[in-house]
Amino acid sequence: MSTKTVLITGTSSGIGLSTAVAAARSGWRVIATMRDTTKAGALLAAAEEAGVAVEVRALDVTDPASVEACLAGLDRLDALVNNAGAGHVGTLEQESVEDVRAVMEVNFFGVLHVTKAALPLLRASKGRVLTVTSVGGVIGQPFNEAYCAAKFAVEGFMESLAPVAATAGVHVSVVEPGAVASEFVSNVGLPDDALEQAGPYAPALSRYLERTRGAFAHAQTPQDVAARMVDLLAAERPAFRVLTSDAAHAFAGTKLKDLDGSAVQALTNSWVA
Repeated sequence: MSTKTVLITGTSSGIGLSTAVAAARSGWRVIATMRDTTKAGALLAAAEEAGVAVEVRALDVTDPASVEACLAGLDRLDALVNNAGAGHVGTLEQESVEDVRAVMEVNFFGVLHVTKAALPLLRASKGRVLTVTSVGGVIGQPFNEAYCAAKFAVEGFMESLAPVAATAGVHVSVVEPGAVASEFVSNVGLPDDALEQAGPYAPALSRYLERTRGAFAHAQTPQDVAARMVDLLAAERPAFRVLTSDAAHAFAGTKLKDLDGSAVQALTNSWVA
């Protein structure tokens, strides 16, 4: 049997980097994508240290032409890992609607662009889509309004797509990490003088940031999440919803009784199967 191929977005650091290396170590052909391939140094160094090779391609998930160019020439794709995303901290009164649209473009529409382009190949291979969302796609969090809105949208879209894709042999899963020790937090775009600019929201923002620093002091590692991703790539029948840590289970469990999505999937599959 030929080597299976997985395309992973957002692999310059964090979960994406670790998943690319872990998948290659498990025998997958890995197409590791990122918006700026000049930032591939950390990934290539990690792959070399692990004794594996990955194929780096440029991919801006917000640009349909970039997505098309990245997938051009692929004659086989067995799995897609939608990992690219960007954090964002802010509140509605103090940011523009354009700021919110930008968050949606990366975290929601970017996922749609890549998934849409990959589905014909995944149908042919009876493959799977794994989309990294967040516990922020389950529970809305203060000062994460735009980010959580995007992740809620991803969750709803994928939950709706899953039974339809299943009729064509494609498994769809969402992966919900909690706090992860990666560069993601440093990329939320919060300025150094954020508290000064927060005005009437400064006390609330200060408390939020203090709580968040505490949460990330005990964060899960990207390697831990990557191990779960590789398990999902190999699973015969992966669950729809996968929480990657005990902390994520406990947090999301305050809202979700149906933790693996099986009850919703049983219902919606009955509508189309």
